[in-house]
Amino acid sequence: MRADTQSVSRVDIERLWDSIRDQTADPQVGIFGPSSISWKVNRESALFLGAGRAALLQLAHPGVAASLDRYSNLRNDPLARFHNTFRVVFTMIFGTLQQALAASRYLYQLHTRIKGELPESVGGYPQGSPYEANEVNALLWVYATLIESALLAYDSVLPPLSPTEREAYYTESKTLAALFGIPPAAMPGDWAGFEAYNRAMLTSDMLGVNTLSREMAHRVLHGRGSWVPVPDWYRALTAASMPERLCSEFALEYGKREENAAARARLRLPKIYRRAPAVLRFVGPYQEANARLLARRVNLLTLTSNRFWMGQPRMMFAEPEL
Repeated sequence: MRADTQSVSRVDIERLWDSIRDQTADPQVGIFGPSSISWKVNRESALFLGAGRAALLQLAHPGVAASLDRYSNLRNDPLARFHNTFRVVFTMIFGTLQQALAASRYLYQLHTRIKGELPESVGGYPQGSPYEANEVNALLWVYATLIESALLAYDSVLPPLSPTEREAYYTESKTLAALFGIPPAAMPGDWAGFEAYNRAMLTSDMLGVNTLSREMAHRVLHGRGSWVPVPDWYRALTAASMPERLCSEFALEYGKREENAAARARLRLPKIYRRAPAVLRFVGPYQEANARLLARRVNLLTLTSNRFWMGQPRMMFAEPEL
């Protein structure tokens, strides 16, 4: 493990949970609420457009890739990985305080079991380098891929956030980072610092692709092992959104045909998306949260949307596999 690495201890995560409890005004509303930028961004089904990008960026981290290969079912069931990610993240964002903390506890406890050594040299990590899921730098990178990719997806179909909204989005996301186990001291101070962190990571040897991560990336992008087909335009759009270095290292197809497909998608998707009714455009967990706040029953369409996003009908947190 590198000299600058730090693992999140039980004491560390307990302190973070206490701080989140203290700053949550209404436990029934949750850690953000209807007036937050976090709800505004993360309620959009457009987030799906950034899911492939986030998954590939995570696989570019050698420790994350090794963890997913050894401890998850990503190879055989990429849809389950999609469900498990959004089950945790949406529960943190749209659930009650109790649900958000339960999701965080589950994630922390799951991560305590995930550790090992890299089977081969990748990037700046020699063979045998130790990795663990509760290591702060690994957690920070996974968090960063989700936050940045969500905003890129949002901006691709809707009017971009203003600089003030963007800053608020990042400030709010620090609470989400705490639920991941990331201490405030490890976080860039503002949005500009966050962008600088991402740029530095993308040119550093902390990221690197090998045969293992390349194979998993292509399984994700082709939906292998899943009943859900991945359309060509989605793969093209994902490749177009990837940093050039990683697009090359992952050996993503991005020739003239893919470039044209991505351009057509960028042109058509905003027009189609903005006409979509709210029941389709807004994700089930957001609609469930609204029903909770209005003391209404969760309707069938919301339950169906939840199954698509989380693999289960409600945000009542269940312990899935990684």
